[in-house]
Amino acid sequence: MKNLLALSLIISFTVLLSACSVSQENSPWLLIDNFEQQTLSGWQNADTQNNTKPYVAKPQITEIRLDNDTVKNNHYLIKKPAKDGVIGNRKALSIKTLPEPVPVGDTYTFYTRIQLESFPNNHAFGISNLTPAQVKDAGYNAFEPTLRVTDKFESNGFKNDGTLMVKIDSDNKYRQYSKVQNFREGRSANPMQTNTWYQIWYVVNNSRTEQGGQSYDVYLQGGEFTKQTLVYKDAAFRMKRELALISFVANTNTGSHKKPYGNGGLAYDDLYMSKGINLTNPTKR
Repeated sequence: MKNLLALSLIISFTVLLSACSVSQENSPWLLIDNFEQQTLSGWQNADTQNNTKPYVAKPQITEIRLDNDTVKNNHYLIKKPAKDGVIGNRKALSIKTLPEPVPVGDTYTFYTRIQLESFPNNHAFGISNLTPAQVKDAGYNAFEPTLRVTDKFESNGFKNDGTLMVKIDSDNKYRQYSKVQNFREGRSANPMQTNTWYQIWYVVNNSRTEQGGQSYDVYLQGGEFTKQTLVYKDAAFRMKRELALISFVANTNTGSHKKPYGNGGLAYDDLYMSKGINLTNPTKR
């Protein structure tokens, strides 16, 4: 009887493991990174416009940290342009190659969780069709779908308020981004709250411009949006190069010495991608 019981337990455990394996294999979501390996495997960091004075060789802070809720034992990536008090690092880049490219003509959904550490802040992140070496040369022009978190002053004196933003087509060089919207209330969304995790789904249409592509829709949950909510329709790719999308890119800067923005950090976690329109939550299976 003991042998039969032991055999039964082994079979049950094997079936359970097999079911879990099949569930993971059948998931439509591809993991870009969730930082649980606690090493930045596959990432490249670069400070390509380092104007710090006195000079700091590698001013950006890009490291994995443990969430304050230690019960969950969750790790995330924190990205800051430099330590507090250090200014002049104008392009602090982090780049990771996607697990598979998004071909021209295809639509993919990207999922990202972010948490704002503090203001003042100036961050942008999104997807690129350039290699890491090309991203380092292109800087902000590496982006196609772009999401922006900032409360910086623009060159014309306009003050951003920290609302999540998307890239738009505009002839006004000072209005290249638009705030995401609360369509239900007919207004722009509220500025992002600090120490609050936001879930973002951005549905990226990499078809050619003439076919209605080179655009993306954004869904948000967090802050004022207690449920997943469409907050922007048909945001624009930045460059519209009409190439396969191959990299996740994050960029931040402290601003110039004359007009520093500050060093507020942005936390990233659970970066995923899925072919087609997929508005499920990849962290809940």
